[in-house]
Amino acid sequence: MTVENHCFSFVSFMVIDEKFLDSLSEQARSNPRLRQSFDLRTTPNDGSQRMLNALEPGTVMPIHRHRNSSETVVLLRGSFRELFYDDDGSLTEDVLVKDGGTNKVLQVEKGRWHSLECLEPGTVIFEAKDGAYEPLKDIDILDKH
Repeated sequence: MTVENHCFSFVSFMVIDEKFLDSLSEQARSNPRLRQSFDLRTTPNDGSQRMLNALEPGTVMPIHRHRNSSETVVLLRGSFRELFYDDDGSLTEDVLVKDGGTNKVLQVEKGRWHSLECLEPGTVIFEAKDGAYEPLKDIDILDKH
């Protein structure tokens, strides 16, 4: 099964089962970026950001921030570390999130520098942010060098 990454493709409900997550993870493994997202918005007028993100170890997530939104991250399966930084790029906190662990949901405050390290093949997270999608600008990516 190939997961079609088109938002607005379901009418009244969608069941996200293991087969769906397996297919999304397979796409992440074959993607050069080692991750694959799936848009969960239901209409073209939906101004929110809700998506699944399948991650594989080795995917590169730059240190970044969202100046106009907080971010909610929910683990569906696998494990990852959420890394938090100060304005100088120094690591300030490291939060382990894994199946069977005590941490399942992260709420990242607006403007907070963070990145993610995937620790386990087949990891899938749900992410939500306020407002319509905005690509990261150079000012929102922290270059530590």
